[in-house]
Amino acid sequence: MEFLETLLATDHISDPAKAALCGLLVGLIFGACAQASRFCLRSASIEFWGGKPGPSFAIWLLVFGSALLFVQMLLSSGMLPVNEVRQLSSAGTLSGAIIGGAMFGVGMILARGCASRLLVLSATGNLRALMTGMLVTVIAQAALTGLLSPLRLELSALWSVGPDARNLNLHLPAYAGLIVGGVLLALAVFLARRAALGTARTLISIVLGGSIALGWLLTASLAHVSFEPVSVLSVTFTGPSADTLMALITEPAIPLEFGVGLVPGVALGSFASAVLRKEFHVQVFDQSTGMVRYVVGAVLMGFGGMLAGGCAVGAGVTGGSVLSLTAWLALLAMWLGSGACQWLMERQSPAFGNGRVTS
Repeated sequence: MEFLETLLATDHISDPAKAALCGLLVGLIFGACAQASRFCLRSASIEFWGGKPGPSFAIWLLVFGSALLFVQMLLSSGMLPVNEVRQLSSAGTLSGAIIGGAMFGVGMILARGCASRLLVLSATGNLRALMTGMLVTVIAQAALTGLLSPLRLELSALWSVGPDARNLNLHLPAYAGLIVGGVLLALAVFLARRAALGTARTLISIVLGGSIALGWLLTASLAHVSFEPVSVLSVTFTGPSADTLMALITEPAIPLEFGVGLVPGVALGSFASAVLRKEFHVQVFDQSTGMVRYVVGAVLMGFGGMLAGGCAVGAGVTGGSVLSLTAWLALLAMWLGSGACQWLMERQSPAFGNGRVTS
């Protein structure tokens, strides 16, 4: 920790530039590992609710379990101060987590991928994911500061809680997070072996979970040595993607911060992985894929992500790793929403229920 703080205390570049570089580094790791492992909550959800947890579910659990374990290690050691984590030190909304999470879960089924998955796929040549992801970003911005913001604020205000109620670390036995993270990771390794996932993809998935902890560690370390306010955060996509897009449109110079480095970092990491693995190829909308479902899914994910306080990674994994009550509720709502949507689609058209989890 001291070495990292000393490294980040250099005066050669500005503190905002350091934050952006930290985001770029984390993004490169996340993007490369997400592409190589095929990490996807939608695919995991389809397997789980289909009663056949397989490789996709094992990968998701590997990422979540390792992120929870590593981040809880940071919290218990004091390397990540609890009072500096926004999800634990500020008020939250339970209604937003439940409603927004359910909307996001439905949206990711319709759009064939969550916000992070769309970004990763975009960098591999999937133009369907690129267009859908851009729409998610526009709707998210409208929900944050635009036409949809009054509705978001109204729904958020239905059931709000203070920081103490939101922080599960205050209500659980000591080291509960470490124990749960260790148990989930062990279970994930067992499921990965049963699904014949392979050592390489198993380790890549664990490194992917570790990138969440790395984001927390880097921003916490920078906040300790910075002369300017630095937000202590980690990987999330709905907000940073919206901020980056709006900065490109409205600002002559993009304000540097962690999220501004994270988004292009994920794209570059995913692109490099796809090229090296010879998996880059252009995909477009056609008669078999349709387009309406993607549009509806993007709208639900954009608004739902902002209402829930983050996407499947931002709220679900990153927020869940610090034991934020709203994040765990949002993640549960995403799983339930995706399961309900998949069930309805299977009843409407058997083609949706053939177990395919490709994007």
